[in-house]
Amino acid sequence: MEVKRYFVIGNPINHSLSPKLQNYWIKQHNINAIYEKTKLEENEIESFIDKIRNQKIDGCNITVPFKKKVIPFLDKLSLEAEKTQSVNTIINNGGNIIGHNTDIYGFEKAIKSLNFDMKGKKVLILGAGGVVPSIIFALEKMEASKIILTNRTKKKAEDIKKQFYDLEIIDWGQITDFDVVINATSLGLNNEFINLDFSNSGDKKLFYDVIYNPEETNFLKEGKKLGNQTENGKLMFIFQAFEAFKLWHGIEPKISSDTLEILNND
Repeated sequence: MEVKRYFVIGNPINHSLSPKLQNYWIKQHNINAIYEKTKLEENEIESFIDKIRNQKIDGCNITVPFKKKVIPFLDKLSLEAEKTQSVNTIINNGGNIIGHNTDIYGFEKAIKSLNFDMKGKKVLILGAGGVVPSIIFALEKMEASKIILTNRTKKKAEDIKKQFYDLEIIDWGQITDFDVVINATSLGLNNEFINLDFSNSGDKKLFYDVIYNPEETNFLKEGKKLGNQTENGKLMFIFQAFEAFKLWHGIEPKISSDTLEILNND
């Protein structure tokens, strides 16, 4: 029987723990498959999707910066992917190449597993990259009272406002009142600092970082130092991967302390 092949594509890609997690589940369920990571340039996306179309590759995950850029090469989008214009999982369904968004599920499940009630909360989001529409979609679903977006390039934030009318846009560097602040920039992947001053924001807030590798970014370290609850993107990552695995293999993989351990032993 031929080995099925799955990939995660992005640029950079070294930080991705997707192969570690997906291959762990593949082995657990005795599936004849392998999952790898590959770094692509933007001009290579189309030929990569063609390999899925020609069944040389069975499916893939998409990470930064291609979640929107893959869309023109797909045949169809799920409702969530359509609404957010963001794709992180691709399947070949009888010759139709379909883009799904499992980030929404991932973020919502991660927040709920913290026993954190998002209802009525003011949320400040830093960044306007591919995952941000998914986070906004999930926050609206969880009934956050106000969502504020700030990005170094203001136009990118304004483009997202076209999808979500109730969004408030503020200038980068401006810090407004919030209950939750989410780092959705890539600042922190290489231990960079965000260089925003949260010292007057009070304490007992939630500082959430979508980055999960490194485990504690400088943004989270600062949040903790100021007396806030902090959480990285590891659970979001696990739950979005769970949904992708289910789409490809029709099986719900088990999430346990072992799953977290696999990722901790990086």
